[in-house]
Amino acid sequence: MKATITSAVCSSLLLITACTPQAENSSPKKTALEQTASEQTAEQGTPVKTALVSGIEMANMDTNSRPQDNFYQYINGNWLDNTQIPDDKTAIGSFYDLRDQADEDVNVIIEELAATKNLTQGSDEQKVADIYRSFMDNDKRNSLGIKPIQPIFEAINNINDKTALAAFFGQYQAIGVGNPLGFYISVDAKKSDGYAAHIWQSGLGLPDKDYYFNDTERFTELRAGYVAHIENMFKLAGLPNGKAAAKTIMDIETKLAQYHWTKVQSRDSEKRYNKYAVTDLNQLTDEFDWSAYLNAQGASSIKDIVINQPDFIEGFGDIFAQTSLADWKTYLQFHSLSNFASYLTTEIDNENFDFYSKQLSGRNEQRPQWKRGVSVVNSNLGEVIGKVYVKKHFAPEAKQRMSELVENLRTAYGTSINELEWMSADTKKEAQVKLAAFTPKIGYPDRWEDYSELTISADDLVGNIIRSSRLSHEKSLEKLSEPTRKWEWHMTPQTVNAYYSPTANEIVFPAAILQPPFFNMAADDAVNYGAIGAVIGHEMGHGFDDQGSKYDGEGNLRNWWTEQDLAEFANRTKALVEQYNEYHVFDDLAINGELTLGENIGDLSGVTIAYKAYQDSLNGKEAPIIDGLTGDQRFFMGYAQVWRTKMVEKSLRNRVATDSHSPAEFRALGTLSNMNEFYEAFDVKEGDAMYIAPEKRVKIW
Repeated sequence: MKATITSAVCSSLLLITACTPQAENSSPKKTALEQTASEQTAEQGTPVKTALVSGIEMANMDTNSRPQDNFYQYINGNWLDNTQIPDDKTAIGSFYDLRDQADEDVNVIIEELAATKNLTQGSDEQKVADIYRSFMDNDKRNSLGIKPIQPIFEAINNINDKTALAAFFGQYQAIGVGNPLGFYISVDAKKSDGYAAHIWQSGLGLPDKDYYFNDTERFTELRAGYVAHIENMFKLAGLPNGKAAAKTIMDIETKLAQYHWTKVQSRDSEKRYNKYAVTDLNQLTDEFDWSAYLNAQGASSIKDIVINQPDFIEGFGDIFAQTSLADWKTYLQFHSLSNFASYLTTEIDNENFDFYSKQLSGRNEQRPQWKRGVSVVNSNLGEVIGKVYVKKHFAPEAKQRMSELVENLRTAYGTSINELEWMSADTKKEAQVKLAAFTPKIGYPDRWEDYSELTISADDLVGNIIRSSRLSHEKSLEKLSEPTRKWEWHMTPQTVNAYYSPTANEIVFPAAILQPPFFNMAADDAVNYGAIGAVIGHEMGHGFDDQGSKYDGEGNLRNWWTEQDLAEFANRTKALVEQYNEYHVFDDLAINGELTLGENIGDLSGVTIAYKAYQDSLNGKEAPIIDGLTGDQRFFMGYAQVWRTKMVEKSLRNRVATDSHSPAEFRALGTLSNMNEFYEAFDVKEGDAMYIAPEKRVKIW
């Protein structure tokens, strides 16, 4: 997988998404791969009217549980109690089922190409087939050992002073070698019609700074496991002094971690925006040669750069100066080896899996190799595959229906803003301007990425990854002299997710998520509004969450709130933080309400607005009773069933520590416990476990 830097300017339905450029592809002639989704046609006869189904997965329900006490268990309990997580997974559920299906659909496309002989060199088909073949050829990988990354080791050995070290950081990050500085190009948050260079804190081999300092048994064991893993990696690669190297690397990373901002601190869009003239960067560091670093990045012409975490850069500067050249070389050897581990020998790949997947996340077995091969293709040639995926698996009528739902949600959001009692007319006006400016993207891009310059070889896996990463970096640098690419997507069509970008003010819904249980063309409107409607509302809600609300309709970081409204908004969001702080995932582990605030606002806003849009869609008529359920009941059931998830404990603990999303169960319970309409639909009363006193229920949008 290519190394990317999380810019933290996009919010996704499942995971924080790096709004970094994806590789591009194009086509010189019309083949199956090169037929774009916009060219697809469908034979449509006379529509046949069929009875709509409820869309509720009744077999998953635990009807012995009371919906008033735990609605999530009521909707999903039978499935939760009777479904086991396979050893090659850390989680299963609605999202993961769709992801498995998308992987299988993509694999069919890839396998057909990989079985084809004499593909035209340089064609999209050849590139897809050969990058997959290169990953699947274990005999070749094992015979090469670490030879594919030997040139990187040689470059490390040839570093003769700190200026050359800074240049190495810049040059080799572009091909996936990690270091403490995460350089990336993204939209300038205060000038959203163009791009800026950014630096993000980086350099750690463990997931977050807390993993280096938490003294509880779990974290102590993980640190010991990490040190042992480093030593094992050195041994497998034939590198000397692994035990001493492991200590050196852990010492450097622990020093870096001291200066890392917490994930809560790094969420703050305003505090992250610190633009420095390149000539002033030595105000932060004394001995780091920024000119050498930026020249090696290919960014010598930039005049200024956004430093997301200045405190970290200051600390890094001290560590850079105080750490010997020999120790930095040891650090870089490991991170080079670690970043390419999945593309090297079976032994190295398995050692990498044993720590990062087994010890850290609780995955007991490697995923099947074909699935990992699909991930490699998706990461490096995703939109090439996306063109075929859309043609085969995304109906035009689904895009049309989704477009209608988006506009219905937009209308409902606008009405809700106008009805807010706590917001002044001036702020409402600005909010309406932003809402009207939302750009929805549905299914697939109108313009596909171009990979014509990428060379792929069936017998050069590491070379393929390096060339892909380098090309992506070069294309990213080109943005510095361009207006923003409004056509660009940051997820492929086969991705089961969705996202909002505040600097583009766009909401994006890839084709793969537009399937049951999220989007069911055969189901009654209630479940669709409760599922995909809430997803749409969630992404719209990010435009008005505690961070998205700091950006205006043009994507600029600008305060458009009156002072009084902003204070009231802060009071309401604080109440939501306090609510989620009280949810315990395990007896010893609670949700971090500050870390998850943006996503919790997105969830609450999403369901609130989706419910309003559903009511509007009825045009004053009573919803039909289906399977003995009212429309309102089906709406809330549709929402709760999309969060059906089961996760191994290690992985869930990691998620709570590092992910800005609340665990699935609490995304259902926390949101619905704040909605008066849910209380009415399921007769929730004082004394029920989900009951929150009316005056303590949070309503924001």
